[in-house]
Amino acid sequence: MPLTDSFSQHYAEHVGGGYDCLDRIVLNGYVPLLQSGGGFRCWWCEVFGRVDNLDNAHLMRWAGRFARRVRAAAAAHDIPLLEKTPDDRIHQLVQQHRPADPNFRGLFAISVHRAPNSVWEVIPYRNGDFHLQRKQPWVNHYAFHIQDPDWGHITIKVCPHPPFHVQVALNGHEYVACQALREGLSFTKEGNCFTDSSNLAGLEKIAETLRCPSAVGRLAAACERWLYSACLCYLMPVAQQQSVGLRYQWSVYQMEFSRNLLFTSGSRMEAIFQSVIDHTRGLLDVRRIRTLFGNKKRPFLRPDGQPNFQVAVERPTYDLTVFKVHCGLLTLKIYTKGECVLRVEAIVHNVRKEFPRCGITHLPSIADGLQAMAERFLEMLQAVDSCWINDDVFAKLAERSQVGASAVAGVDLNRRRMRAVIQGVLLLSCGTQGFRSEHLAAKVAEILGEVYTARQASYDLKKLRGKSWVERVSGTRTYLASTSSLRQMAAAVLLREKVLLPLLTPSHQPSSRRPRNARAKLDRHYLILQYELQQLLPLIGIAA
Repeated sequence: MPLTDSFSQHYAEHVGGGYDCLDRIVLNGYVPLLQSGGGFRCWWCEVFGRVDNLDNAHLMRWAGRFARRVRAAAAAHDIPLLEKTPDDRIHQLVQQHRPADPNFRGLFAISVHRAPNSVWEVIPYRNGDFHLQRKQPWVNHYAFHIQDPDWGHITIKVCPHPPFHVQVALNGHEYVACQALREGLSFTKEGNCFTDSSNLAGLEKIAETLRCPSAVGRLAAACERWLYSACLCYLMPVAQQQSVGLRYQWSVYQMEFSRNLLFTSGSRMEAIFQSVIDHTRGLLDVRRIRTLFGNKKRPFLRPDGQPNFQVAVERPTYDLTVFKVHCGLLTLKIYTKGECVLRVEAIVHNVRKEFPRCGITHLPSIADGLQAMAERFLEMLQAVDSCWINDDVFAKLAERSQVGASAVAGVDLNRRRMRAVIQGVLLLSCGTQGFRSEHLAAKVAEILGEVYTARQASYDLKKLRGKSWVERVSGTRTYLASTSSLRQMAAAVLLREKVLLPLLTPSHQPSSRRPRNARAKLDRHYLILQYELQQLLPLIGIAA
């Protein structure tokens, strides 16, 4: 994979390779005819030949028959049925029942859990007629866990209440692993990540097929291969499904994109990652970094030996530190994976609210958007981690500037509000589509802990526009900040917070959150600079 982002290029000498891959793909399945009240009436008449029996009792019977048939089939074929299991443990328990035979194909487990869903309710009238409306009750959902020859583990979740919504979860890494085994590519896979391969370019080429238009047909085929015959058969026979038009269409609900950088040294990767966290977490308002502790020391070099010609699922043995930034329904994460893999993830939790189109045919454009977000996140981290600012820019921050025909005040970093605005701009700049004044207002209000309106945000953004730190997209209310602007904003804040204030403080008290060895090294530098400053101030006529 070519190292296209500035972060990867900056550490290119330590990176041995990398690959991009779609991770979790969640599709919503729906029958268009059943989504409207009139369409559902027509479908009901097609099934029963009349609509006078369309009431809540008959609607509930669909779920009751489905549940009895599923339990009977599970008992007859010795399929594990997992009930009353916490959501955070379902995946772990299902993996325990996953067949060890690599040639196994078909259903291997069923899990049941309760969740809200949109279902039909019949509202009767006094004249004998009725009205159909939606409600959101908590109902049972049945998840069918299937081993597919092309996609590995597929989960098909069915709601047995009309209009019979379906959700399918697939994993891009398992797809790449299955295709790589067919092509004879050797690799090692730890959890949901390739940690080594003798042909990394081959894995990258397979992963690229998930983001091309031809992937749409493969996704739909994988869903329909099992949905009608292994899941909906408990709702009605396959022949009846076809006769009454129970055919599903698909839309993208959630998607994850990952960029995986394979470092040549695990210890060097850990040092770089911890340095990035230490430099950027304050400016990006990351209040909590989650660490899962394992083996404290990583090997200095990658171990010798050929990679295993199989999919190896192992328990992580190294510390896992997750650096996560939330932007509405988008999540950006960077964390270490396995021995020497640094992973960056871009996750959209609801595609419909973040992208203009969510149909399955638009999957390549959604994947491209997530890839751009991951690259933007890496560039932003690099800009904040290696920030710089020219002397004349820093000296002229407080001066007035011109935006169009109006004059605006300068940027006063001594004001807490202005520093919070810059911090908010840095955080919101993780996205590629820009941000609006109301987005900045919400983030600054959260940072300050007080009321901060969109009108104030527009005024402060005008100050930043005067310094060419923020640009307004023509014809829109959206603002963007370039990579060089992010470097200058981060440097301006860091110079004040990490250089000027500590030097002018009589006794520097470092943050207790910094590791002890790094704190001691930083303290020595501050003490040396403070001593030199105390010698300099009397010479220029300032009392020390």
